[in-house]
Amino acid sequence: MKELFPFYTIGHFINQPASHTEFEIMRFEDMEEPNVDDVHKHTFYEILWTEAGASKQTIDYKEYEVLPNSLFFISPNQVHQFEEWQPLKGGTILFTEDFFLLNYNNKDKLFELSFLDNFNANPCIQLNDANFAEVKHTIDLISKEHSRKDKKLSIIQAMLHVLLTQIQRCIDAEAEKPNSKKQLILFKQFKTLLEKHFIENKAAAFYADLLHVTPHHLNLIAKQVSGKTIGEIIRARSILEAKRCLTFTDLSVSEIAAHLNYFDSSYFSKIFKAETNKTPIAFKSEMSEKYRSE
Repeated sequence: MKELFPFYTIGHFINQPASHTEFEIMRFEDMEEPNVDDVHKHTFYEILWTEAGASKQTIDYKEYEVLPNSLFFISPNQVHQFEEWQPLKGGTILFTEDFFLLNYNNKDKLFELSFLDNFNANPCIQLNDANFAEVKHTIDLISKEHSRKDKKLSIIQAMLHVLLTQIQRCIDAEAEKPNSKKQLILFKQFKTLLEKHFIENKAAAFYADLLHVTPHHLNLIAKQVSGKTIGEIIRARSILEAKRCLTFTDLSVSEIAAHLNYFDSSYFSKIFKAETNKTPIAFKSEMSEKYRSE
């Protein structure tokens, strides 16, 4: 199936589509409005920090209110709806996986950060004044280095790691029992595999086998990290894709069911309604009016 949404690089967000830049930091008041579609996917990570004002951001049908002293995270492959940013005071940090992993041998370092690539967690976090001031100080240091004529990407990368570690510390301080790095890494390895294979509608045992663990162990980790079972996560990812197809294509319900390897469209409709409280047809009608009325 043709990709439903445009994928944008960092270059698109600085209105230089041909640019291969892997890191940018910009304040809202200094940004030109990017020439991108309202509904899109990123090939990079983005962190929005808000000092004043408020906005709403939509990630895969979920709307979030972004308030002062907050951070909002957007990860690759999430469907993001572009919102108005001009009234805001703050800015955005954009970086690729390769930039983050420069001089690291594997993705484990990235997987240790619970707030990135986590489709189960709230992508918006509110910080107290002290924590936000600390995070903002590091952002200012990154911005200052980035504006130098003799800037060093290695320094920017090191300070980005400091910033992300500070954010993780704030999140861990609020958690009743922070997840171990080992748990997070295994869970995100599963999520990466799920993103590659969800369309095949594989069961939990398939992913456990690829990860060289038992289905029981994988399920325990998923419950610990996300509060959901492996089966629930697999089903939710499939239904998310169904939502996207229903909203942005003219495929019938039976065609979407077959595309997602549900060969009984009645069963697919039953699963869809259990997840969304709407039939596929009702959902399609509602979302088409919202997103495709023009």
